[in-house]
Amino acid sequence: MAAAPEHDLVVNLGDIVGYGASPNEVIDRSRTLGKIFVRGNHDKAVTGLVDLDDFNPMAAAAAIWTRDELTAENLEWLRSLPHGPVSLPEFPDVQLVHGSPMDEDEYVVSLGDALAPLITLTVPLTFFGHTHMQGGFFANGAAADGFRPEYRTVGQPESVALQLKPAARYLINPGSVGQPRDGDWRAAFALFDTEAQIVHFHRTPYNLKAAQDRIFTAKLPPRLATRLAAGR
Repeated sequence: MAAAPEHDLVVNLGDIVGYGASPNEVIDRSRTLGKIFVRGNHDKAVTGLVDLDDFNPMAAAAAIWTRDELTAENLEWLRSLPHGPVSLPEFPDVQLVHGSPMDEDEYVVSLGDALAPLITLTVPLTFFGHTHMQGGFFANGAAADGFRPEYRTVGQPESVALQLKPAARYLINPGSVGQPRDGDWRAAFALFDTEAQIVHFHRTPYNLKAAQDRIFTAKLPPRLATRLAAGR
């Protein structure tokens, strides 16, 4: 949070819990930062809203561990998170989802995945999560493409700005704070300047070793710790 520029509102696009070893602390911190949330598939799995048969063994083991670790209050709070899309009354041109506007559990990874929601969207700007990959997709008339922020370093705080075009529709993933999977180990988030219509993508280093040590100490699958260093 120290790396975040001045802001008025914090939104969370889901998977508040899942792979890390501090689920209660993460929930407590998230709840103090803001009140706008969308549930993620890991949030649903931990609270029993979906069957763990759809998860790989490592993710299922982490979900069971997290379920046992959470306080009763945090478990109930997690269970009550809203299904996306979530609208922002003060910003009618923006909506929030976890996976896709068409399916909260759908992965939008490629342009092919993005085309259907981009074509059918009536809201110009959708922020989504789920993939842990910072970037997004846009459609402008007959043209459509994907984009990823290009950073110059791998170890310093950085930001990349994206100016939104008035006639275009966007699906934008701000990235994952806790478990990025786009090859960059740094925590990822984005700041949306609603007046200038600019999305600022951010990456910032964090105490990687401490996060890994907590995962090892909790006896979660070791791969959840080691892959943090590669952003995978």
